[in-house]
Amino acid sequence: MKALITGASSGIGRDMARILSERGYDLILVARRKNRLEELKKELKTNVEIINLDLASTFNCMKLYNKVKKQDIDIVINNSGFGIFGAFSDTKLDPDLDMIDLNIKAVHSLTKVFLQDFKEKNKGYILNVASSAAFQGGPLMATYYATKSYVLRITEAIHEELRRENSNVYVGVLCPGPVNTEFNDIANVKFGIKAMDSYEVAKYALDKMFKKKFIIIPGLKMKLTIILGNFIPRKLKLRITYNIQKRKDLNNY
Repeated sequence: MKALITGASSGIGRDMARILSERGYDLILVARRKNRLEELKKELKTNVEIINLDLASTFNCMKLYNKVKKQDIDIVINNSGFGIFGAFSDTKLDPDLDMIDLNIKAVHSLTKVFLQDFKEKNKGYILNVASSAAFQGGPLMATYYATKSYVLRITEAIHEELRRENSNVYVGVLCPGPVNTEFNDIANVKFGIKAMDSYEVAKYALDKMFKKKFIIIPGLKMKLTIILGNFIPRKLKLRITYNIQKRKDLNNY
C-alpha cells in the first residue's frame, strides 16, 4: 500500500503522513522544504520517499508524475496550497498568480494524470484539499477563496462522472474550517474563531475518505455554518464574510 501526499512538510499533510504510516502505508512525500520532510521521515515507521519540488510549476507537476507513475500508488492527496490576505487591488499580482498555479493548476494536473491511471486499474483514492472558503466569495482573500471554489467544483464534477461510470475509483474533497497550521502565518491572519487541531482534521478526513464520503467537512459547527449559509442572501453573506475576514487582519492586533 502506498500514498502520495503533496504539501506534506507541515499541517494537515504532515499529520496525514503520520496517520497513514501508522496504518501501514509506504509514502511519497512532496514539498518545497526538504529539511522538514527529512525530519518527518525519521519519525515514520514505513518506507518513505522524499521528493523536493515546488508544484506551483506545471513542469514540476509532470516531473513528479513521471518520476512515480510506475509505482503502485493507492492514494493521492493534493494538499499543497497557500493564501494571502488583503484587498484584491492591494495584493501583488505575482503571488496571486503563484497561488493560482499551486492551488488550482497543480491540483488539476495531478488529479487528471493520476485519475487516468486509477481508472485503468479501477481502484484508488484521490482526495483534494479545499476549504470551507470554497462555498462562497471571500472579500479580503478573494483569490484564495476562488481557488478553493475551483477545487470543490471540479471535484464535484469528476465525482459525478465516476458515479455514472460505476467506477471503483474515489475522488473526494476536504473542506475544513480554520485549522491550527502554518497557513495563518503565511497568509498573515489570525483566526477569529477557535481553530481545529490539525491531527484531528487529518484523522477525520482519512476515515471519511476510506468510507468514500464525497464532501468532507470536519466539525459540527462548520457543517452547520455551511448549511445555514445556503439560506442567507448572497449580498448579506458577502458583507458578513468581509467583517469576519477583517477581524483576522493581524495589523488590527
